[in-house]
Amino acid sequence: MPVRFAANDRQRKIHNIMITIKNLSKTFETAEGTVEALNDINLTINDGDIYGIIGMSGAGKSTLVRCMNLLERPTSGKVIFDGTDITKLSRKALAEKRQSIGMIFQQFNLLMQRNVEGNIVFPLEITKTPKEEAVKRALELMEIVDLAEKRYSYPSELSGGQKQRVAIARALATNPKVLLCDEATSALDPKTTRAILRLLKDINKKFGITIVVITHEMAVIEEICTKVAIIADSKIAEHGDVTEIFANPKTDAARRLVYPDGAEHALFPENKGKLLRITFDGRSSYEPVIANMVLDFRRPINIMYADTRDLNGGAVGQMIIQLPDDSDAAERMKAYLNARGINNEEVSENVR
Repeated sequence: MPVRFAANDRQRKIHNIMITIKNLSKTFETAEGTVEALNDINLTINDGDIYGIIGMSGAGKSTLVRCMNLLERPTSGKVIFDGTDITKLSRKALAEKRQSIGMIFQQFNLLMQRNVEGNIVFPLEITKTPKEEAVKRALELMEIVDLAEKRYSYPSELSGGQKQRVAIARALATNPKVLLCDEATSALDPKTTRAILRLLKDINKKFGITIVVITHEMAVIEEICTKVAIIADSKIAEHGDVTEIFANPKTDAARRLVYPDGAEHALFPENKGKLLRITFDGRSSYEPVIANMVLDFRRPINIMYADTRDLNGGAVGQMIIQLPDDSDAAERMKAYLNARGINNEEVSENVR
């Protein structure tokens, strides 16, 4: 039986819901008392999404992804996977459903005593897949992850990127509908990270597998995700399309992640004019809005900070400008930006 993940195999429809999290909470009992890891989480992940879940260390994101396949059982709430509330399944039914959920980890979790082929066929042995069929599938998966020449190599002989490719192939062995990635690139160097993200994106595009990416790195979200949820203090602070979140973060948690390298808290030199943060969407960022405004008003402005990035083929950016000291001119400039649909907000002198 060949490895097949194509959308036609599942008769998938665009925007079918793959995962729904409803009112999910998780607490742990410790010697110091009850710890609330997740508090009333609600999320919807569509079939075919590459959905990012990002937060600072300790925010609860890894606990959330482990609740998605019940490696951690929620204290309350529902996890509805492909139409089935898996929190209500028997142990046997849950084991069967988990065959549709692959998972990869930060530390790869390979079996050191097995070679590449042996690691990939391992989940197929658990499902009692005939050996000949399992080996055939493993060989096909090795081709997909570009490791055909490493068939008989052991984990100790592989680089970090190659180990993660083996882990991806193993996760795909049971033909899953969803791939959960828990900090899958955190142990890799930047070049290898980009290669692994390209592989995941290619798998999603070619085979239609829904991918959930858990990370603390905004660059990973930028590179691969179409949707994102920001988790902070055990709650979902903000969620939506990646482009929308980057262009106009609404919560403090989102701002801390979107605005890079501590820029949110940097100090500007003492100034008299108002500071205005401007955010651009993929359409407006290539238009010379600021230059045109300066020409139209014949008044100078200072550009205090600027950053633009590419997201899913469109440019999203932000800029901090200092408006003229003349309050009337400053208000007219703000009206000029508003009339052109450019998001803007005043910021204090000690925040950018």
